[in-house]
Amino acid sequence: MKIVKSFAFLLLSFFTLFNVYAQKYTQNVDPYIGSGRHGHVFVGANVPFGAVQLGPNNIYKGWDWCSGYHYSDSIIIGFSHTHLSGTGGADLGDVLIMPYTGKQRLLRGEQNDYKKGYGSLFSHKNETVKPGYYAVKLDDSGIKAELTATERVGFHRYIFPKKEEAHIIIDLKEGIGDRATTTFIEQVDAYTFKGYRFSKGWARDQRLYFAIRSSVAINDFKVFNNDTLLTGKSDSGHAIKGLISFAKAPSKVQLKVGISPVSADNALANINAEVPGWDFDAIVKQADEKWNKELSKINVQTNNETDKKIFYTALYHTMINPSLFNDHNKDYRGTDKKEYAAASFDNYTVFSLWDTYRATHPLFNLVQPERAGNMIATMLAIYQQQGRLPIWHLAGCETQLMPGISGVQVVAEAYLKGIKGFDTALAWEAVKASTTRDELGLKYQKSLQYIPCNKVEEAVAKAMEYSISDGSVALMAARMGKTDDAAYYAKRSMNYRLYYDSVTKFFRGKRDDGSWNPVFNPVKSSHPYIDDLSEGNHWQYLWLVPQDVNGLIHVLGGEEAFIKRLDSLFVIQAEYDPKAPPDIEGMIGQYAHGNEPGHHTTYLYAFAGQQWKTAEKVRQILKTMYHDQPDGVSGNEDCGQMSAWYVFSSLGFYPVFPANGNYVIGSPLFNEASIDVAGGKFVVEAVNNTPENKYVQRIELNGKPYTKSFISHEDIIKGGKMRIFMGSKPAYDFGKAPGDRPVSAAERQ
Repeated sequence: MKIVKSFAFLLLSFFTLFNVYAQKYTQNVDPYIGSGRHGHVFVGANVPFGAVQLGPNNIYKGWDWCSGYHYSDSIIIGFSHTHLSGTGGADLGDVLIMPYTGKQRLLRGEQNDYKKGYGSLFSHKNETVKPGYYAVKLDDSGIKAELTATERVGFHRYIFPKKEEAHIIIDLKEGIGDRATTTFIEQVDAYTFKGYRFSKGWARDQRLYFAIRSSVAINDFKVFNNDTLLTGKSDSGHAIKGLISFAKAPSKVQLKVGISPVSADNALANINAEVPGWDFDAIVKQADEKWNKELSKINVQTNNETDKKIFYTALYHTMINPSLFNDHNKDYRGTDKKEYAAASFDNYTVFSLWDTYRATHPLFNLVQPERAGNMIATMLAIYQQQGRLPIWHLAGCETQLMPGISGVQVVAEAYLKGIKGFDTALAWEAVKASTTRDELGLKYQKSLQYIPCNKVEEAVAKAMEYSISDGSVALMAARMGKTDDAAYYAKRSMNYRLYYDSVTKFFRGKRDDGSWNPVFNPVKSSHPYIDDLSEGNHWQYLWLVPQDVNGLIHVLGGEEAFIKRLDSLFVIQAEYDPKAPPDIEGMIGQYAHGNEPGHHTTYLYAFAGQQWKTAEKVRQILKTMYHDQPDGVSGNEDCGQMSAWYVFSSLGFYPVFPANGNYVIGSPLFNEASIDVAGGKFVVEAVNNTPENKYVQRIELNGKPYTKSFISHEDIIKGGKMRIFMGSKPAYDFGKAPGDRPVSAAERQ
C-alpha cells in the first residue's frame, strides 16, 4: 500500500513539474506592448534582470525615444547592449554595432537622409520580437540580424544575403541621449577585441567595458575617431569607431559581446563563463527557459487570451530592471567608482525608486525574495559608498532624480516582510542616516517641521514622500523594539498635515514666513524643479498619504466628506494644460493613471467602508488603461511600475502602503491565479467572474468566511486559497464594518 501511495505521489509530482515546464508562458508575452506612444519600453533580447539589454536603436529624436526604439520609427542605426525600459529620461545605448553592405560609411546618417550613414530602413513585418530573442531584416542590405543574450553577454548572428563588400561598425560615440567622453577599442587577435565607453548623461560618470569575440577571423580592421582614420588597430578618443570590413562577406558572422562595469578582461571572462561555444540557437532556447521559469511563478487561468497576453507582458516588463551590475565573478564598481571584488551579493543598478517602491518592489518581495534581498544588499552598499540610500540609481551613479529618498521605504518594507540576505543592523543605520541629513530640504524638518517652498524646489512633493518614508521607518523601528525611534518617526510621518490649507482644502506650498504660496491652481500640473509638486497637480497629491489614510479621512472632514472628495477626483474636468508633463496620462477626471503618485488612490475607498467603489474603479482601469497594442500602456512604463500595478490589481489586491504588510482587495480579473510563495502556492479564485461581475460579494480564505477588505502579507506567503465571489451589483456591506477595513500605519503604532 505504501508503495502504491509513493508511486502516486511521484506521478503527481511529475505531472505538476511537467505542467509547469510544458506551458510556454513566453508565448503570452508581446514585447511590442508599450513600445508606442509614451510607454518607452525596451524592445530587444535580454534575460530576467540581466545586465545586457541588446536591442535595436533608432535615430534618437527626443523624449519618446528614451529606450532607443519607438514603434512608429522605420530606421535602425544599429544594436546596442544597454537600454532603459519605460523611463522618462534617456541614457545608455552602449557599444552600438551595425552590419551593412556597400561602400564604407562611418556616420549614422540623419532621419531625412539616412543613406549617407550606415543605418537602414526596416519593417515590422520583417521583425520578430519575443523574450530573449530579436530578429530583423535590414531592408537596405538584406542582412538578417538576430540577437539573443545571457546575463552579461549579447550574442549577434548576421546572415549576409550574398558575397559582396560588407562592413560591421562598432560605434562607441553613439548612445541614447548621452555624450561619450572617452572611448577606446583595440584588436587583441584575429578574433578578439577589447575596449571601453565612458559617457556623461543622466548617469554623469558612466564607465562600461566590453570585449568582442568573432566567429570568423577579422583581417581588415580599422579605427577611426569620428571619420578620421587613425593608425594602428587600437586608439582612444571621444568618438572612436572600429570598422570590420570584408571584400566579400561570409554568409554568416557571429559576435559575442561581453560587458563589465570593472574591466575589459572581466568582460572577456563573462563571455568565457556564459557563452563558451557558438551555438546561437541554444542560447536563444536558454534565454526562453529563463524567462519561462520566472513567468511561471504566477499562473493565471482565463478564457480571455488578450487579458492573458497583457498580464504576462506586464510581468515580463517588471523583470527588465533593476539590472545586474556585476561580473560573473561578482566583481562590481561602486557608486564611489572603486572596484569591489567577489561581492557576497548580486549587485544591481537602475533603481527608479520613486516609481517602483509603490508596487514593483512589493512584487519582488512576494515572488522574487532572493533577488529582493540582493537588491537591498546593493542599496546598503550604495549607502556606505555615498552616505545615503539611493534615490534614482543608474549605471553606478546617483542621479538624484525625483523627490524623496525612496530607497528608505524599500529597505524598511523588505525588513518588515522578512526578506533575507542583508545586514539588518546596517539597514537600520542606513534608513536613520538617510532620513536625518540636512540636504534635500530635510534640515527644515528639524527647524520648521515643514519645507518652505521659497527655499526648496518641489517642497510639497518632497515633504509628502518624506512622510511616507517616516511612516515606513516608524514601523521598522517598532518591529526592532526601538520604542523612542518609532515614536519619533511616527510623529514625523504626520508632518504632511502642515501643508493642508483648510480654506482651499488642498495640500499646498508654505513659505518660510508661514504664509501660503500665492501661486495656486489645483488643476494645473506641475513642472519639475519649478513648482511645489512633481509630475502632478494638487488634486492628485491630495491623496498621497498612504501611511495615514485614516488620518487623511479626519483631515478632510470625516468619511462622508472624504468619499465625496474622492468621488470628485474622478469626475472633475479641467482645460488641458499644454505645458503639462506628457507622462501625466490615463486621465479619469483628475485621476492620472499614467503617473505613479496616484497608483494607490482607487484603493482608498476601502478605508472608508466602500470597497465596492474600489472594485468598480480598479476594473475600469484594468480594462481601459491597458491593452495589447504598442500604445497599450497609459504613460511611461517606469522600470516596471505601470506593469506591477496591473499584475497586482488583476490578481485582486494591491499594496497601498507597502511597509504595513497589507494588501487592499480590489477586483480580480482572472478566474484563477496561482502565485508561488514561500509556503507553497497562494491561489486566488474568482467565483462567477465575468466582465459584468466586477463587485466582490464575499470572500472565503482557506475554506472559512473572510469579511475583511484586505489581506496580510503573512497570510499570502503561508500559501492557501482565497475564493472571491463576484457579482454584477455592489455588496454594500462587504468590508463596511470598521473592523473589516484596512487601517493606516499610524493606527498600528
